[in-house]
Formats: sequence, structure tokens, C-alpha cells
Amino acid sequence: MGGKKKIGLKQMERQQSKENAAKAKKEKKDKKASSAPKEKKTIINVIPPDAKNDRVVAEVKKMPVLTPYAVSTRYSVKISAAKQFLEQLKQNGDVELVSSNQRIKVYKSCA
Repeated sequence: MGGKKKIGLKQMERQQSKENAAKAKKEKKDKKASSAPKEKKTIINVIPPDAKNDRVVAEVKKMPVLTPYAVSTRYSVKISAAKQFLEQLKQNGDVELVSSNQRIKVYKSCA
């Protein structure tokens, strides 16, 4: 009995103006997003820093806690390369293992 009522001209005008305003707002938002400068991707090295380099070892010793993530972000290397680097430092006696579990190893510098 009955059905959907037809909308009047005034309501139809309001509906169209809202839709047009939404489209304009969306286009304006898209223009802002496209005009922003795109971020450059950082190049991540596979080769870890040299464990025999005195300058690198001195920098590492200044860090309070050494984790593979901290070293990888500091030197822009992969986490696997950072793990190898820390293992080399451990073998050289520059750092010592504090804690480890299945996922992560935490080192500290030897004073």
C-alpha cells in the first residue's frame, strides 16, 4: 500500500547540491595528496658495516643497548646483516650478550 514518495523539487535541488559539494571536496583532497612530495625510499644495504673499523666500533659502543633492529636502522642495513655484524663484534670481544630468546638477542658494549 503505497510506496516510496516522490521527492519535491526543493529536496531534489538540496540533494544534488550536497552531492556536488562532496565531489568537489573529494577532488580538492585528491589534489592536495597528489601535490605533496613523495617520500624517497631508503636504500637498504645487504653488506654489514666492517666490524674491524675502529670508528664504527666506537659508535656502536656508545649505544646503551644493542639489538639487531637498532643497528639496522642506524646503518641502513638489513636485520640479517645487523645480526651478523653483532655476532662478529661478540667474537671480537667488543660486545657481550645480555639476553636472548628465539627471536632476538640483546647485547651491551664491553667497557
